[in-house]
Amino acid sequence: MPSSSFQSRAFAALFVCAIVSPNHLVDAAGSEASASATPTPPPGLILQVEPPSNSAETSPAPSAPHETPSSAVENSVVKVFSTARYPDLYRPWTKLAPTEISGSGVVIEGKRILTNAHVVLYASEVQVQPNQGGDKISATIEAIAPGIDLAVLKLDDESFFESHQPLPRAQSLPEIRDAVTVYGYPTGGTSLSVTKGIVSRIEFTYYNFPVSGVRIQIDAVMNPGNSGGPAAVEDKMIGLAFSHLGGSENIGYIIPCEEIELFLKDIADGHYDGKPAMYDDLQTLENPALRSFLKLNDTVKGIVVHEPTSREASYPLKQWDVITKIGDSQIDDQGMIKVGPNLRVRFTYLVQKIAKNGKLPLPDWEGTYPSYFVFGPLVFSEATTQIVPGLAKINKGAEWMLMLNYAGSPLMTRYGDKAAFPGERIVFVSSPFFPHKLSKGYTNPNPQVVKAVNGHIIKNLAHLVEVLRDSKDEFITIEFDRRGGGETLVFPRNEMVAATDAILTDNGVRSQGSPDMLAIWTAKPR
Repeated sequence: MPSSSFQSRAFAALFVCAIVSPNHLVDAAGSEASASATPTPPPGLILQVEPPSNSAETSPAPSAPHETPSSAVENSVVKVFSTARYPDLYRPWTKLAPTEISGSGVVIEGKRILTNAHVVLYASEVQVQPNQGGDKISATIEAIAPGIDLAVLKLDDESFFESHQPLPRAQSLPEIRDAVTVYGYPTGGTSLSVTKGIVSRIEFTYYNFPVSGVRIQIDAVMNPGNSGGPAAVEDKMIGLAFSHLGGSENIGYIIPCEEIELFLKDIADGHYDGKPAMYDDLQTLENPALRSFLKLNDTVKGIVVHEPTSREASYPLKQWDVITKIGDSQIDDQGMIKVGPNLRVRFTYLVQKIAKNGKLPLPDWEGTYPSYFVFGPLVFSEATTQIVPGLAKINKGAEWMLMLNYAGSPLMTRYGDKAAFPGERIVFVSSPFFPHKLSKGYTNPNPQVVKAVNGHIIKNLAHLVEVLRDSKDEFITIEFDRRGGGETLVFPRNEMVAATDAILTDNGVRSQGSPDMLAIWTAKPR
């Protein structure tokens, strides 16, 4: 997802690509040549970052046609238990009731357990049980990346690892039709389950939007509880089970070791920064009229930049540029590249391999609870990418989404949009009015997006709290961002401040805001 208005982070994904301007071709030295007279596309503008030095890294390796369960693999598999308290996105001052979850995990180097993020996300308690073991061992989450669905656990009792060795990981992607064995603890029993299948597809695609990565599809049986268990070929892990396609038969997905290595390298410094990505809007170069419009001859292959992620002069990509190569790989007219003799993926796959020393964006879903602030009978929070999917799951959610679309709410129109400026967030009223006479006569404002307070265009939740704190006006006026404008709410400021504590007490809300917002509210005005 582009660095969205829901949660924006600066980024610079550096990669090597050849750029073809629509009206001329520019070689590395800056000289121009006629596109129609050039038999092959020139190298174009080159961003000086070295391409991957070892192309064999992604070349699939042959394997034996049959797989049998391995005691060494089985010994490295564990069952993971977690008690999760998910955030209540529409009552951000509280959490949902505890949920018991179980999944699988695998021993890796460094006396750690690797599992899926969704197995331990928002967990208040995590325990691990070894294969054929009775006692559960308490664990803590060392690192988590919900976007790529990976997490690392540390055990309180590390003597466990004296008899449970790390499972070796494959250094290359498997071949299509390789026999694969999946280990885990799915529903339907308590002992270790072992299922078999073949690798049927390898793609570069979305995981949890906006994060993309390589994904392996297999036809082995996978069910809830398999998540986090290893998939192995010849006693080496080729990936981690994480999902299956609902409503289908034997279509499961695993996260390949290539993605696992990127994750482990990222967290080596104790912090997860996120994956490099290219967020420009692109289109294929297949249409003959489009090629004529860009004055490109038949020898030029590549993908068209429809809308660059930045309009700044320093940004290397411009509208109607054609990206012909990334690293040493030629991009075809569908935006695909060849990776090995039998694998073709989207060219953005190589961005994560070539990016160096960039500031990378974090997905806005980091496994943290939402910030909020209560002012009188109103509750404000920042929108995340979880809000809209969450609406679809609640009672009459479809009606809510239809209403938001009709009203032109930024919750719908800005979903997946790029931030208009650094630090932009969408602030919305997350909950219905708390009962109080101050709201008399007003329509329930949730989940409307706040446009302005006392004429100040709101940049983010912290800015809203600052405006409310620093206001010297008698009244607070709140305008919403919707088609037709709707109501403008007007409240007496002093009465709103005075009523807040009683409202919190009446409704069992412990704090007026999340710690970060309270720090702003109690700080001295500038």
